Amino acid sequence: MNQPILDVLSGRIKTPPPIWMMRQAGRHLPEYMKIRETAKDFIDFCFTPEKAAEVTLQPVRRYDMDAAILFADILLVPIALGRNVRFEKGVGPILDPIRPDEIKSLPRDMSVLKPVYETVSRVRSELSKDKTLIGFCGGPWTVATYMIEGRGTPQKQKAKHFAYVNKDATDQLLAELADASADYLINQAKAGADVLKVFESWAEGLAPDLFDRLVIGPTRQIIEKIRAAGINTPIIGFPRGAGLNAVRYANKLDIQACAAGTDMPLTEFRGLIPASMATQGNLDPLALRIGGDVLKRAVDQVLDTMSGPHIFNLGHGVAPDVKIANVEAVIAHVRGGNPQYV
Repeated sequence: MNQPILDVLSGRIKTPPPIWMMRQAGRHLPEYMKIRETAKDFIDFCFTPEKAAEVTLQPVRRYDMDAAILFADILLVPIALGRNVRFEKGVGPILDPIRPDEIKSLPRDMSVLKPVYETVSRVRSELSKDKTLIGFCGGPWTVATYMIEGRGTPQKQKAKHFAYVNKDATDQLLAELADASADYLINQAKAGADVLKVFESWAEGLAPDLFDRLVIGPTRQIIEKIRAAGINTPIIGFPRGAGLNAVRYANKLDIQACAAGTDMPLTEFRGLIPASMATQGNLDPLALRIGGDVLKRAVDQVLDTMSGPHIFNLGHGVAPDVKIANVEAVIAHVRGGNPQYV
């Protein structure tokens, strides 16, 4: 049985386009919250295959999405590199900021990620054959920003300063992250992931030469190691907020799709990347939260400006206060049904 998303990633145009949503499994779903309450903490949640598999499948069951995306977190790889990662309610992830002298001797224990592969295997065994399972990792630069700064910050000034001043240490950290992330994705593919995605969530605000060094180079290292391992699974890259740097990202890397953030004009972007490359995105998540005519117009805007092979998605992720009815309406709208926006 064909998977619409795999068709698009092979360069074919599908009408209507397949649809899934980043962060589709999460706090806007009551069934998610019910299971979340049973986990000791967020890391425990990610490392408990039975629970992680269930919440991965929930949005596919509820919405009939064309894909399930693995329920995990981009900061699991630092745990495999011996870093302390914890999540504080109302704050988000907290790490012990890494020092340049610590990077030379980072330990590595990839076995701690085995529960994730079990989650992938469980989901693939339960998922319909016409649905795609997406595995993922964080982009090395994005993960490095958390390791350097110790938490998420708006501008990543400390991380960028670190990259300028501690060039060798930064390059070594990115190489370590790329190598570990490649192993992580290889094992997800072996466990049953149909597609792999690299979330470079903090690609914005980088000078072009820095973008090449911190984003394109390490991502190329990931892809080359995956391909050298004999894994031909399609890869989606997402350099969020990268502006015109995203054009070089799409053209310089062996990816089959480039996800576009809300700020990326799809028509212009399509003209600057390979014709066979799929795009993904880029509905404004805020419009999904607002609903009504605002959301209807935003969906029309994406449908009117996309061209070529395209996967309908958000420009970022589903927020906790999104109404289920509006997610249902977007799917009906994209598939030519009768959307009921609220």
